[in-house]
Amino acid sequence: MEERKVIRVGSRKSHLAMIQTNWVVDQLKLQNPEQLFEIIGISTTGDKILDVALSKIGEKSLFTKELELALLDNEIDFVVHSLKDLPTQLPDGLTIAAITKREDPRDAVLFSPQTQAKNLKDLPPESCIGTSSLRRVAQLRKHYPHLNFIDVRGNLNTRLKKLDDPDGPYSALILATAGVSRMGWLDRIGQYLESDDCMHAVGQGALGIECAEANQPILSLLETLNHPSTYLQCLAERSFMRTLEGGCSVPVAVFSAMQHSKREEDAKLVLKGSVWNLDGSKFVIQETNCDVGCNSAISDSESCFKLTSVFLRTFPEFHAQAAIVSAKLGKELGEALLGLGAKAILDEVKAEKSK
Repeated sequence: MEERKVIRVGSRKSHLAMIQTNWVVDQLKLQNPEQLFEIIGISTTGDKILDVALSKIGEKSLFTKELELALLDNEIDFVVHSLKDLPTQLPDGLTIAAITKREDPRDAVLFSPQTQAKNLKDLPPESCIGTSSLRRVAQLRKHYPHLNFIDVRGNLNTRLKKLDDPDGPYSALILATAGVSRMGWLDRIGQYLESDDCMHAVGQGALGIECAEANQPILSLLETLNHPSTYLQCLAERSFMRTLEGGCSVPVAVFSAMQHSKREEDAKLVLKGSVWNLDGSKFVIQETNCDVGCNSAISDSESCFKLTSVFLRTFPEFHAQAAIVSAKLGKELGEALLGLGAKAILDEVKAEKSK
């Protein structure tokens, strides 16, 4: 009997990354109980450089580059990422084979045990809030100008220890709800940030599974992990980001939702996007939508892939053209914001970061 090939799964080494990767492997084992998997932990640039703010390091692939090199060198068969860490433009030969069901995409506030506050507005003036995200800082400075936002690095366990240190500077941390949930810390959340306060990052809450675009057996294996609504929403979000040529170190934020009616052909994708300067004093924001259940004459699949680096899939729940329509929606929203002044804002951000 031919020995079954062990599938090698790449992951960052952090506790959260391993939780996410093990979850993906468990889902695949349910569908393929005889298949063997090996998880291989790999350290990335973002994991190694902990004394510099993410926005100052100057690379777009901080948490993915080493994993992608291992893929290209055939040292691993696929990688599990937090989708928000994956740049919209991947190395030649690689693709996002699957996007898992999105968990709560909102950001959350975890308060220090030393404070009685349950809302950012209740914190005393000059309280220090820890976050590594320019996107969060830009939006929250607008809504909570009495607070100081300071950089915090390290994995989630390290950040929580810093928050709980009675001699530490932090009154609260801002973290992605999905990560907090996967770590089992939902009881520490004191406030959820709705989109009016803080729109989320592109792809936040979903996992992206990356592999070689020519590896058909792995593409087929991973297909079952796709969640149709999440897939279409993230296509639109990534297309929006790509059109703006942004990354995780610029203040670009989104909100998306799938609206269903009783008729399948009336399914609608809603996408809101925004671009901010660093202190939140300048921003452009706009919302749009499209039908993803109806027929469409659009058939430009190559353009769809270039904008998102996602392997093109179709689903029974939506029309065959739904993925392309979703990517087109994101592109059009990005172009609309550029027309409203987003480029000038992003240029200002880049100039500020280079100082």
